[in-house]
Amino acid sequence: MLATFLIGLREGLEAALVVGILVAYLRRLGRQDALPKLWAGVGLAIALALGIGAVLTFGAYELTFAAQELIGGGLSLLAVGMVTWMIFWMQRAGRTMKATLEGGIDRALTVGGLWALIAIGFVSVAREGIETTLLLWSMVQSFGDAPSALLGALLGLIAAVIIGWLISRGAVRLDLRRFFAWTGGFLVIVAAGVLAYSFMDLQEAGALPGPFTAAAPIDAVTGGVAVGWAGFPFGWAFDLSATIAPGGPLAAILQATVGFMPAMTWLQVIAWTVYILIVGSLYIRGLRSRRPSKPQAPTEPQLATSHSRQGAA
Repeated sequence: MLATFLIGLREGLEAALVVGILVAYLRRLGRQDALPKLWAGVGLAIALALGIGAVLTFGAYELTFAAQELIGGGLSLLAVGMVTWMIFWMQRAGRTMKATLEGGIDRALTVGGLWALIAIGFVSVAREGIETTLLLWSMVQSFGDAPSALLGALLGLIAAVIIGWLISRGAVRLDLRRFFAWTGGFLVIVAAGVLAYSFMDLQEAGALPGPFTAAAPIDAVTGGVAVGWAGFPFGWAFDLSATIAPGGPLAAILQATVGFMPAMTWLQVIAWTVYILIVGSLYIRGLRSRRPSKPQAPTEPQLATSHSRQGAA
């Protein structure tokens, strides 16, 4: 519930800020008559996200187990890709987002008219909506506790709308750069966990070699799939199910925060580790590059030059 709350809060706040910028700009231009068109686009985007969620949830019941796992793994990979792209897009475009959105409104008012304004509202919200839907769906499949996960996401979205409204009214001051920096780092870890879970789905569907296929290494003593280094690369990396109950609260907390599962295959561990190392290092590098540089103290030659100029003057 906590993990989905934070995701709903972050993604919802992104959408709320975007819509807030668009609404404030139209009001500043004195074009309140265009607001219904903008809200129509926002409503269509929300309906699309809900429709995708409904199709994914109810459509899966008509599929075989292997098909469900294959589709689930593929959609989880898509969610990881979209989240990764959004994290770095926010790093790059955060400073120019307001100017870009206002420029789009200007073009829509002068050229496109009705459909252009609807499109701006739709695209601005649909991106976050579809990304959030896919990510939440993947996490619900992983957790197996849909009511708590969906309640957390709903509370996060409600909190995001309230905070976004308070920010637009000037009632709340929030360091958005720091907020998105911390939540972006959290999303990197969550995406790594979703990636690991997608590998499990694909292994269960037989699309990737693993403990459920003929490629699994067998322990000569127990006759089961090998665990540990003996199971590398298509067996189990570890199995702590006897210590950490798979359906217990500790397992749920670890899976929601760091993507840990009591039993993980080697491919899952490799995918999680590689993603954290590559994406995490790039994300941290991006954060450091955005920090304002401190003014450097003048060196001795510079001081000497300044003194000589003052003497000459």
